[in-house]
Amino acid sequence: MGFAKDILCIGAGYVGGPTMAMIAARCPHYKVTVVDINHARIAAWQSDQLPIYEPGLDEVVRQARGRNLFFSTQVEQGIRDADIIFVSVNTPTKTFGQGAGRAADLQYWEKTARQILEHADRNKIVVEKSTLPVRTAEAMERILNANTKNIRFEVLSNPEFLAEGSAITDLEAPDRVLIGSKETPEGITARRAIVDIYANWVPRENIIESNVWSSELSKLAANAFLAQRISSINAISALCEKTEADVDEVAYAIGKDSRIGPKFLKASVGFGGSCFKKDILNLVYICHSYGLGEVAAYWESVVKINEWQESRFVRTILESMFNTVAGKRIALLGFAFKANTGDTRESPAIYIARGLAEERAEVVVTDPQALANARDDLTDMGDRVHFESDPYTAAEGAHALAILTEWDVYRQLDYARIFASMEQPAFLFDGRNILDHQRLFELGFNVFPIGKAALKHF
Repeated sequence: MGFAKDILCIGAGYVGGPTMAMIAARCPHYKVTVVDINHARIAAWQSDQLPIYEPGLDEVVRQARGRNLFFSTQVEQGIRDADIIFVSVNTPTKTFGQGAGRAADLQYWEKTARQILEHADRNKIVVEKSTLPVRTAEAMERILNANTKNIRFEVLSNPEFLAEGSAITDLEAPDRVLIGSKETPEGITARRAIVDIYANWVPRENIIESNVWSSELSKLAANAFLAQRISSINAISALCEKTEADVDEVAYAIGKDSRIGPKFLKASVGFGGSCFKKDILNLVYICHSYGLGEVAAYWESVVKINEWQESRFVRTILESMFNTVAGKRIALLGFAFKANTGDTRESPAIYIARGLAEERAEVVVTDPQALANARDDLTDMGDRVHFESDPYTAAEGAHALAILTEWDVYRQLDYARIFASMEQPAFLFDGRNILDHQRLFELGFNVFPIGKAALKHF
């Protein structure tokens, strides 16, 4: 069967895999190949046990895999065959040299650009899918077009706006698809080629075209704004606890203002995930590099409030449990940074588990999807942290429970049974405010929510 276009994605992670699976499912006339140098990851994409957990992903992959969706480790061949190349490689925060702790580490991105240049044998459209600093497309274009093969590359920006746990829904019905290019005839022609892909299922009014710089900055700014709302309500949650206001009532009242709206106003132990902190720190670094120190400080405060919220949660546990948790079993219910994903990157649970272990607590971690990642994240903690798939077993003999991920399963547990199996007095710290606190108090728990008055028996 002949295909109208040959699309390649370099990088088979949380963005590349699901995005390409959706394109293949909705565009059977395009051949879509996802390549990665990680053989185990590619093998998992070819199996019934996909390398990432995302509701609905299995069905989308099964629909297209083997028909027009393929997974391979043959990166060079994929580059030669492709008309359009999406680049979705890892761009972590830099840990060394200039900009360490803030700037994006672009070494994998540049290696990919040079690999494309080496193996391409005709004109290509290259699309940034990774989250990158503003004006990165310009650097990639300089690398790619500094060739003696008489090959021309058009470099576009098509940032992802997926939320883990709802990525398939986000891909099926996106709020918007943003595509940026140079405002040249060649750039606009390349941009329209990418528009044509998404127009197979996304309403045209939801596809935004812009210049490439606006597209790159929009991704960083969107995540900064979302994280800002979380840090804002978390800052208010601390004040609520001091004044006996209820943060859920305050958030509801704020969210009824049509200028503000209700989304991302849920107080919690803090935000996590691969994007928010990384993108804000990247934005901070860019602002500093352009001499915008006040702007950088403003956005950096969003991250500082988040880190303070995590440390405040540990401090609340310590102070509430008579200023010591040494030798006490504390069960952490949830380790993923949010529900419906196994992703633990920058999860608040990492900081909390480490903080409690440093206080010599016996920490037990349970999570329905993230235990393997949790073990990797805490591998250096040795026998100070234990892992248990069954939440009832995790809670047995515990002095306290801490809800760290808003999994539905934790709403449905038999807390009377759990209470009877715990040491007394039993404490429950609801870091996601998902439980019925009054009922838990009536069962005998001492309950400590976020942004609400504690319910104590002493």
